[in-house]
Amino acid sequence: MRDIRTLAIVQARFSSSRLPGKILLDIAGKPMLVRVVERMQRAKSVDLVLVATTLDPSDDETEALCQMCNYPYYRGNIHDVLNRCYQAAKPYNAQVIVRITADCPVIDPQLVDDTVDIFGCEATYDFVANRLPPPWGRTYPIGLDTEVCSFEGLERAWKEASEPHQREHVMPFFYEGIPPEALHPSPPTSHSSNRYKSLATATSPRGFHVALLHHYPDYGAMRWTVDTPEDLELLRQIYAHFEGRNDFTWMEVLALLKREPELAKINASVQHKHYRQVDARR
Repeated sequence: MRDIRTLAIVQARFSSSRLPGKILLDIAGKPMLVRVVERMQRAKSVDLVLVATTLDPSDDETEALCQMCNYPYYRGNIHDVLNRCYQAAKPYNAQVIVRITADCPVIDPQLVDDTVDIFGCEATYDFVANRLPPPWGRTYPIGLDTEVCSFEGLERAWKEASEPHQREHVMPFFYEGIPPEALHPSPPTSHSSNRYKSLATATSPRGFHVALLHHYPDYGAMRWTVDTPEDLELLRQIYAHFEGRNDFTWMEVLALLKREPELAKINASVQHKHYRQVDARR
């Protein structure tokens, strides 16, 4: 098995609590998981995209799809997702881990690259994201979520995280305890090199240097992930507009929803889960 620098892990399981089987449901002629992997494969900063699925029998179908598409994959614990991601990454000796979820079929490769680039910049960070759950704030639409850490950081979280939500949601161990206001956005200054982006940074009580990428203006209320039938309908309509293409950007999606605001009403009533919420079936 070859060593790689940057490994993207697509976290995927068939037995979703609100929309079972969603990762294999059709979006414009392809399973959602395929849409996510294909988009991630276009990220220039990523050396390999790996699917981390579960040992549950329902994910035999997920494994079959990965084999058919020649996707690297790993099967692990259904609820201890932190362990699943760590065990999936370990054989590759990767330095950088990028965590993506399989319910984000409009994940943007350029935004992934932007997030990874920040992680690798001169200021050394242990964890970089373009979106965190409330109360820390988010200014990119839900569904573009990218989280980046070092393998060493992931290993420390794997060893030390003990709370159920830390094991299920993988990354809270890095940023918990940071005052929310420390990572809230501030509009870029007129002297900023990019008037649309800003970076909030803080150090967690566990000593992790954390950076959160923000967009200005704030689009954090938009929901482009798939967790319910309403979400799926919206994403199907977005892909129908782009005639099944898989290379459109998040800014093109934003422009579409501004032109056709009725689309955003399809899933406007869906409530996003709290980051401490865990699967009741565990």
